[in-house]
Amino acid sequence: MQTEKSFLEELKYHYKFGGMFLKLIFINVIFFMVIGLFSVIGRLIGNESIINLLNSIFTLQTDFSGFLQKPWGLITSIFSHFGVFHILLNMLMLYFAGRMFEHYLGSKRLVAIYVLGGITGGLFEILAHSILPTMANQSVIVVGASGSIMAIFIGLAFYKPNLLISLFGLFEFKIIYIGLIYLLLDLFSLGLDDGTAHFAHLGGAIIGVIASQKANSYQNFVFKFEKILFKFFSIFSKKKFNSKNNVSSYHQARKKTDEEYNFDAKQRQELTNKILDKISKSGYESLTKKEKEFLFKQSK
Repeated sequence: MQTEKSFLEELKYHYKFGGMFLKLIFINVIFFMVIGLFSVIGRLIGNESIINLLNSIFTLQTDFSGFLQKPWGLITSIFSHFGVFHILLNMLMLYFAGRMFEHYLGSKRLVAIYVLGGITGGLFEILAHSILPTMANQSVIVVGASGSIMAIFIGLAFYKPNLLISLFGLFEFKIIYIGLIYLLLDLFSLGLDDGTAHFAHLGGAIIGVIASQKANSYQNFVFKFEKILFKFFSIFSKKKFNSKNNVSSYHQARKKTDEEYNFDAKQRQELTNKILDKISKSGYESLTKKEKEFLFKQSK
């Protein structure tokens, strides 16, 4: 008999089994909730220092001296949003583009391109405000995941250019055409005082294009960054290769070529998607013992 899950249990379930794109959305929403809560407190008690502290922690300073004083903004800003519509639009885009990107290139590559695209976008904004005469005297802040999401979307568009995207359920377009339209809109909007970080978008887009070229080759820069990033993450991981079984499985994995590894990862992801679809239609109890075991191993 199927039992009703609480809202918190549903969130935990989707976070655990919903894919890396959902984990990134969860992180963005948590940041947004923290920023929103302290912003409300600051307004209610009339304390401007709280708002200033939030800007100091969660935004990127585009003037070079400000960036040197608060370099962490290059990372925190790509997970932060201060407006409801800003995060809503970005998370909708991340949901659709991130889901497809993860399906084709895997969860690790999704994280790598998100981080690298966001950082590169931020650096483009800093560079533009440092050298362009019309922007050099402007001291503005950048916040939001737009550069990261642009990297994901453009990476997907150039990796699978013939992938058909349905707009409003009425029209179908190849994703590459939509990607090119986005690029042109940002390119022709450079220099406008419209509150949008167009240089950050283009910086992310460049990473997306690079990521799509020979995507599974070690010569690909984003592939190299992915390896470095997850080696760094492994320092804080609780999993250690300290048992004979773990050492054995590690060496077996090392014998695979990049192409074999990515093929296996894609097969596992496809099976995971099928199981998740089955759960959404018939509930967790409809799974076979083998499917439950597979899902449990994937969650580990």
